[in-house]
Amino acid sequence: MRGLGLLAAGEGLTPEEARIAAAVALLHDVGRFPQYRRWQTFRDSDSDNHARLGIEVIREQGTLNGLPEAERLLIEEAVRFPQPAGAAAPFHIAYCAVHPPDPRCRQAGYLACVPGLLPPAGGAAPLGGDPRFSRPVRVTPACVRELAAGRVIRLEDVRVLNDFKLLQISWVYDLNFRSSYRLLQQRGHIAALAATIPLDEPAAQAVAQAVATIDMHADYMNQTGEIRLRKSGTVR
Repeated sequence: MRGLGLLAAGEGLTPEEARIAAAVALLHDVGRFPQYRRWQTFRDSDSDNHARLGIEVIREQGTLNGLPEAERLLIEEAVRFPQPAGAAAPFHIAYCAVHPPDPRCRQAGYLACVPGLLPPAGGAAPLGGDPRFSRPVRVTPACVRELAAGRVIRLEDVRVLNDFKLLQISWVYDLNFRSSYRLLQQRGHIAALAATIPLDEPAAQAVAQAVATIDMHADYMNQTGEIRLRKSGTVR
């Protein structure tokens, strides 16, 4: 949760807002556990909606019991609607309910997820258990095209582990807050992740463009203290 703490401080959240954001960040994917236990997949289309399962887990376990009703409903709402199909960018896999719609928790989750795809010391492959990730090493052209176009890669297009890594890199195009770009630049996660993927020239160019996007926003923020939000046209 250190990443969330840094984002909360960087974005000026109050202690109460930071506490709600932390709860949402911790709980937004809790439905993945029963989903994988029952169906051995994380794909909602092949199982059940993980957000709905998450609400079941939260209520069955009484996780939010004792919180004020308004806070409890706010957190549940953020867990229940993490990624409405075709929604505007702030809702796209965004689960923070501090100032709905508000993707700060998505940003924290992103900072935590990317290192999880880097090879561990023992060299074992991450994300074991999904048959897609045992296929020969390559990248799918559709994923490269989406990344090169500056769009978030769709999970439906992911065929192998390296596609999933490109998907993680593509989330660069769905970040909205200055602290996210700054932290991502400082930590160097994208370059480290890209180094684990055998990239041909088109894929390498697409990754380089994503890295340049991070640097552009982070450097602009370092110079001026603000970034221009790509999708909303507003300034934070």
